[in-house]
Amino acid sequence: MAGPVRPVVKRTARAILLELDRDDPHAPASIVLIKRVRPGSPHPYWITPGGGVEPTDRTVVEALHREVDEELGGKVADVVPAFVDTVAHSHHEDGTLAHPHGVKVQHFFVCRLASIDPSRRHGPEVDEPRGEYEIVRLPFTREGVTSVNVVPPSLRAYLAANIEGVRALLAHDLG
Repeated sequence: MAGPVRPVVKRTARAILLELDRDDPHAPASIVLIKRVRPGSPHPYWITPGGGVEPTDRTVVEALHREVDEELGGKVADVVPAFVDTVAHSHHEDGTLAHPHGVKVQHFFVCRLASIDPSRRHGPEVDEPRGEYEIVRLPFTREGVTSVNVVPPSLRAYLAANIEGVRALLAHDLG
């Protein structure tokens, strides 16, 4: 017997952002991540660019474009839904209770990096940073995505198991 549907109290849009040669599907590719170090923590972790869907965002994809622009000064192309992660999330960012059984739904999209200009970065991560945010590129291989602490762990496992499939989502003949 299934339990009740848990309320979604937060949604995020995140980019599995690849740099690749569209004309050569076998050429090496890189994934663009953000190396994150929280204040007082010696343990970095790597996240995909993205963040919360705001009330002013008309769609989750619009939020994705806004977040990539804020965090990277970047533009993306060929945005394809790839992966959804649902985790317990009972509190708002300010610490107040949202719902005792609430969840956060993270929408991951495979995207091709169209352009990047880190000097254009803006938003909370740049204007009022809490710790370090470093743009990094890793080889988009099993070894590359498992060589660092990519979070969430479900994304790390998905990427490691689906390198070829994720690249195929950006194939010119997908549709």
